[in-house]
Amino acid sequence: MTTGERSSLATRPKAQFLDNGYGKVVHITPDGDPVPGNPFLDDPEALPEIYSYGHRNIQGLAIQPETGEIFIAEMGPRGGDELNIIRPGGNYGWPVISYGIEYSGDPIPDGLTVMDGMEQPAYYWDPVLAPAGMTFYTSGVIAEWQGNLFIGGLASQHISRLVLSDGRVVAEEWLLINEGQRFRDVCEGSDGALYSVTDGGRLYRIG
Repeated sequence: MTTGERSSLATRPKAQFLDNGYGKVVHITPDGDPVPGNPFLDDPEALPEIYSYGHRNIQGLAIQPETGEIFIAEMGPRGGDELNIIRPGGNYGWPVISYGIEYSGDPIPDGLTVMDGMEQPAYYWDPVLAPAGMTFYTSGVIAEWQGNLFIGGLASQHISRLVLSDGRVVAEEWLLINEGQRFRDVCEGSDGALYSVTDGGRLYRIG
């Protein structure tokens, strides 16, 4: 499961520290206990549930069926929305590095996009997607979509279809761009079609 850093100047620095739950991916059992083997389990200064840190506002998480890799979609500030592949113990940089800027137009905090010891996104959007829920498509109903990643877009008002190769995005297609809807979540149905629900109360079936 995932947490955000509450979009506050007071709380955002907590995403870089392991003694709290702000801006984290956490790995727990069904009973809420840390999973054995978690990367910070033996660190007395860290919460043992933490799997990765340095996140801003994660809205979607999906596991790639073929590889078991964890993908997340993360809202940036003004620009710089990210697709990340989560590594155990990884530091994803927020708020030290970002491809976005403050809503005021100022850099965050020094305009840095790269720093040693911090992970780079697998992909980022600028202008933003404002990513929401996401899913990998496994059905053969639309054969050319098999293995693709679908992410709902809020402010962008479309669904993003991403074609991946070796953990890299090699193509992107925008779906339902003329509907004027904020796409909150997407999933694959038992019939093999793709479904999406919107903030406006609509349910779409694609396939």
